[in-house]
Amino acid sequence: MKKIFILAIALIGFQSMQAQSKVGTINNEYILSQMSEIKDVEKQLMTYGEELDNNIQEKYNAYTEAITKYNEDKEELTKVVRVSREKRITEMEQDLQKLQQNSSKLLQIKQDELMRPLYQKIGNALEKIVKRENYTQVINENQSLIYIDPDYDLTIKVMKEIGLEIPDENPIDNN
Repeated sequence: MKKIFILAIALIGFQSMQAQSKVGTINNEYILSQMSEIKDVEKQLMTYGEELDNNIQEKYNAYTEAITKYNEDKEELTKVVRVSREKRITEMEQDLQKLQQNSSKLLQIKQDELMRPLYQKIGNALEKIVKRENYTQVINENQSLIYIDPDYDLTIKVMKEIGLEIPDENPIDNN
């Protein structure tokens, strides 16, 4: 009898814990794709990427020019000048390699910088909805969820809160 009583209390406690938890989902990538600001971010990233590429190309051109000039003048150079030019060419090569390696990191940093205000806008809208509707957890849909009840998907609500137009062909069919 004691075991049944303990089991009943445990089940009631578990059910009350479940009643206190409300989980929702959101698809940040879909919201971002619908924001007008994303086009400007993409344009700025493209421009920045082109600037980085141009900088790399300029350094590469200077490097190949230095090699060509060195090879043309090599026989006529004194040992001191030859060693100095070789050192300069080696430094140019190292700088070029560092710039190539860092350009993808710089592009990622720029992307993070430009996307931060968009994510903040989504986050602020989500926070209002979470507080208003008493959600305890929100999961991003891109976290490999197997099933999502559309009634708990907050994507469209966040889009409405931000003031985005909801396309007729939206893949999320709720509220």
